[in-house]
Amino acid sequence: MKFIYILYFSLIVAALNANAQTIEQSPMTKAVIAVYDKMIEENPLDYETYYARATEYYNHDEYDKALEDIEKALRYAPDNAKNLKFGAYRLRASINEIKHLYSDALNDINSAIELNPESFACIQQRANIEYNLEKYSAAKADYITMLRAFPHNQEALFGLARVSVKENNFGVANDYADRAVDIAPSSAESYVRRAGIRTLMGNAEGAVDDYIIALTADNSSNGKALTALVDLANTNYPAVMNGLSRAIRQAPKVGMFYYIRAAISEKHNNYTSAISDYDKILNDRLYSYAGLNSALAKCFFALGQYDTALANADYAISATPDNAPYYALKADILNALGENAEALANATRALNKEPELVAALNAKADAQIALGDYNGASATLAEALLIEPANVDMLMKRGWLCEEKLNQPSIAKNMYEKVVEIKSEPSDVKSLRGFALVRLGRDAEADSWFTSLLNNQQDNDGTINYYAACYFADKGSLEKAADCMEKALEKGYANYHNWTTLKGAVTVEPLRETPRFKGYISRFAPIFNR
Repeated sequence: MKFIYILYFSLIVAALNANAQTIEQSPMTKAVIAVYDKMIEENPLDYETYYARATEYYNHDEYDKALEDIEKALRYAPDNAKNLKFGAYRLRASINEIKHLYSDALNDINSAIELNPESFACIQQRANIEYNLEKYSAAKADYITMLRAFPHNQEALFGLARVSVKENNFGVANDYADRAVDIAPSSAESYVRRAGIRTLMGNAEGAVDDYIIALTADNSSNGKALTALVDLANTNYPAVMNGLSRAIRQAPKVGMFYYIRAAISEKHNNYTSAISDYDKILNDRLYSYAGLNSALAKCFFALGQYDTALANADYAISATPDNAPYYALKADILNALGENAEALANATRALNKEPELVAALNAKADAQIALGDYNGASATLAEALLIEPANVDMLMKRGWLCEEKLNQPSIAKNMYEKVVEIKSEPSDVKSLRGFALVRLGRDAEADSWFTSLLNNQQDNDGTINYYAACYFADKGSLEKAADCMEKALEKGYANYHNWTTLKGAVTVEPLRETPRFKGYISRFAPIFNR
């Protein structure tokens, strides 16, 4: 079973649900677009080519360009071009759905249905749009129309299940969802979709069970099921852990379940549990994979057990000596051990193998800072930001470096302003917006941002309170910082490295010499495996 490939990469945000190839990345599509451009240049009223080009743009997620062409296709198409207009209205409805412009989408799909009243695909699309507009009665009527025409239509059954949840008819919703699964019981997608219904009903345990079934049903929806499971853990970590533990009790030799549980535990700062599961996979020979030793190295690094982390990183390197991220990880560990020259050498090795590896550039910059080469570190971070201009950690680190070490306030200000300008969800503490705001002198906005996070967001694993502790420590509000530290530790934020060693713009460093800090580190020693 190739589960390690599936799971390891699907747990990394950039590899989840990979986007379609852009037009610039596809030479063939680029050539097709060029032909369409030439045809339109020769005949600016060529509605068929506008429609064809719009379809091409749509297929490559270029929705605004597609909309422009659809508008022109509809404007120039004669009344008798009904098939083209039908397709154009459907396409525009789909784009408006994607853009969450549901009222516009409804108008377009109704226009398409007027041209072809027998199109059940349009009726199905209209039902989904009506559901998103909270027009549940209308959606229900369209789903029933679909079901009468096609009694084994899963979309109609799942649609009726969703409507039933909104009507608080949970028993009916369960019946519809179960009927939908019975139509294709060997398909992973069936269980992923039923899990969505169960999540709507607040049945997290049932949703987890469905996602786990999906992971074992087939490979077609593994990525979707795992992504959903990881997302659910962000809001209901205990339910996901309980479900995975049930699966392990029923199938104790399936390494995939241990791996998923370990990866989610690691993501939520529960490193001792993650280590236990990674060790189980290796010790019971459920799977052999150098990435497991890399994962162990990361966990031991987070727990501040640097020698054990280094041993695992070295093992991973010996197994796959050309893997650049492993050298970058080793560089991080060596930096924590104070072996900064050797860390720099390993970061350089990583960059020789993969010149645009941001993790290696980050480790290199940390080594340079520790060695007093502040200008070199600034240049390294600037290089990293050319590769990932929206990397808020790099922006904050370079801003801090320019402000604190290089006396370059204008560059620092520019870095902090970029952090603030980056669009992010208000609930995302890792956007670092509050840290940038306070360094820009916008204390009231920064305080408001953190207050909102602490009061309105569920902090399942202590991450929000950890960042709040960093924030208040940086501001000199050490009692508030200590209060947040206690809450973070109570919720299980077990990153000993971050608590005790990490330096820079986002850290609890000013808090470390206080009695409360030392007391909490001692009191919560078990979560650090100490």
